[in-house]
Amino acid sequence: MSQTLLSRRKALQFLSGAPMLPIASAFSASSLLAACGGGDDAPIAPAPVAKNYVSATFTSMAAPTLAKPADMATMFMASQMKVTFDDKSEQSYDLSYQPFFVTGDEVSDGKGGKILSGGYFDIFNNKIIDRTVSGQERHFFSDSPDGTSLLTVPNAKVDGVKGQPVFAVVQFEYTTWAQDGKTDMYGKLPSPIAVLTLDQDQSTGKLSLVKYHNVDTSKVHGLWITCGASLSPWGTHLSSEEYEPDAFSIASNTMFQDYSQNLYGDKTKANPYHYGHMPEVIVNVDGTATIKKHFCMGRISHELVQVMPDQRTALMGDDATNSAYFVFVADKEKDLSSGTLYAAKVGAGFSIDPAAKSAAPLTWIKLGSATSAEIENLANTLKPTDIMTVSKTDPSDASYTKIVSNGKTEWIKINPGMDKAAAFLETHRYAAFKGASLGFTKMEGTTVNAKDKIAYSALQNVQSSMVAGNAANVPGNGVSVPKQLVAGVVMALNLKGGQKDTTGGAINSEWMPVDTAPLLAGEDLLDTDGKTLKGDALGNTANPNKIANPDNLKFSEKMRTLFIGEDSGQHVNNFMWAYNVDTKQLSRLLSVPAGGESTGLHAVDEINGWTYIMSNFQHAGDWGGIHASVKTQLDPLIKANYKDKFGSAVGYITASPAQMKLSAK
Repeated sequence: MSQTLLSRRKALQFLSGAPMLPIASAFSASSLLAACGGGDDAPIAPAPVAKNYVSATFTSMAAPTLAKPADMATMFMASQMKVTFDDKSEQSYDLSYQPFFVTGDEVSDGKGGKILSGGYFDIFNNKIIDRTVSGQERHFFSDSPDGTSLLTVPNAKVDGVKGQPVFAVVQFEYTTWAQDGKTDMYGKLPSPIAVLTLDQDQSTGKLSLVKYHNVDTSKVHGLWITCGASLSPWGTHLSSEEYEPDAFSIASNTMFQDYSQNLYGDKTKANPYHYGHMPEVIVNVDGTATIKKHFCMGRISHELVQVMPDQRTALMGDDATNSAYFVFVADKEKDLSSGTLYAAKVGAGFSIDPAAKSAAPLTWIKLGSATSAEIENLANTLKPTDIMTVSKTDPSDASYTKIVSNGKTEWIKINPGMDKAAAFLETHRYAAFKGASLGFTKMEGTTVNAKDKIAYSALQNVQSSMVAGNAANVPGNGVSVPKQLVAGVVMALNLKGGQKDTTGGAINSEWMPVDTAPLLAGEDLLDTDGKTLKGDALGNTANPNKIANPDNLKFSEKMRTLFIGEDSGQHVNNFMWAYNVDTKQLSRLLSVPAGGESTGLHAVDEINGWTYIMSNFQHAGDWGGIHASVKTQLDPLIKANYKDKFGSAVGYITASPAQMKLSAK
């Protein structure tokens, strides 16, 4: 065989496994191959025809039932993915779930030893021990893995990797119970973050765990309740700290005192102003990592940050009652350490009904500009009363402003010279003070459809502060609906440039949300009174064939698909869904163990030619009223599968015959 023909075959193999070139590209794999070749005396070979990816679709599986209880007690998949190419050929994949580990497993530390997956460590990197059962003391580990990012690092090299090194950053939100089954541990332990070094098999795309590295968070004061996460455009893991602790009531916050005790060995040492920020994890070439917190992005109920393709503009989920749309515009690309913070004011026409086809305009209030270093210094030195005065009763003083924050009416007065501190350390109160629309409930995941310049935002529930007449609702703030929808909604936000803030100042971003409209809504199952939730035969209080309580959101540009993970107290089993934004097809992909929550969602179009969808779950068998008819049968199955309900899986969706590819082989 001539060297020319051999080279062309190698080129075809390489190009067909590469990400699809943009449709508008002047070159295709076949045109590049036809153009390459030797001199006049080289053998003439016909130009090979390369197949290009056109589309991907998913079949929708039925929800599991008690006809097969085992399917309700595990990560269950019975869906397919079909990829279509431009030569009209198709490739179908049977989908299934593959965990890297179940938390509590001893896994390789990459140094010849073992480490407890999901294990907790204090500020000195010592193990935190569960002593609630005398004689059975053990290292605490999480049952609630959450945000996950799959990424590569240039020139990475990790011992034990035979194929290509790929890294997954996984954070663990909390632990539900101590091992005595009675001691509530929510929010009482410092959240760990781990880097998994994965060996990617280049012939099948399979990922295998080689090394687990626990990230040292001591330099950022530890982490509190890390929830959703995203991958930055520059390849770092953007974490979260959900539910910022209220600095004004910290003396009576026993949860935060227990957190401080477990982190520092001192109930009073943890500073509430160090939490409620956005951490960023940077993975090193050897599978270790460093971490920093960005104190200048607002101290809110950070759920999930989505940085836009400009690598500067970040839309932030705000998982609170009386939450708001917040956007941070960084001063420099790939650098979130300084910039300007904005909060939205919602105009007329807000709706949660997708059939209404109405969008409410958004205008933006500038809260302030700052660097992370200066706000961290303020956090280190200021007490809450240095920043503002907060009264829970009307002081009958015109110098105070009435606001609603976290479901409660307050009257506040900003101290002279403290606007910047208020904007970045008391962000919810300050945004309300400035007139932003703090009216949403449980604003969870965010993601972006870059081609169409549309962001998506999940409202897990539409209730309390969003409902007219409720004590937490603020009349006139634009966020008001006549009736609650507990099952929630996914909103779509158009993104544009050339915007100005409410004072007329130019906003230096081409990716600002300019309106918000409903895309997908759940459906409450109601009793005859039209108000009270009523379960179906299995116990679901929301239609099981629609989304309920959307949480994690991720968008795949190549698949044109919005992936949705549920945090639902209305579906007996929570689901992961795929919604094609072009065909409007909604497909159920996966069911997590009953009582659990779908977390860790991350759709990756291509890593070394292979396509991945990451998925975890939390707190399987965390029973509520809707589980009355299934609990007896499922509880022993879930206990057997997941370490007596103390363990949860971290993993990804696999495919047969091999991992998915959005390109021809």
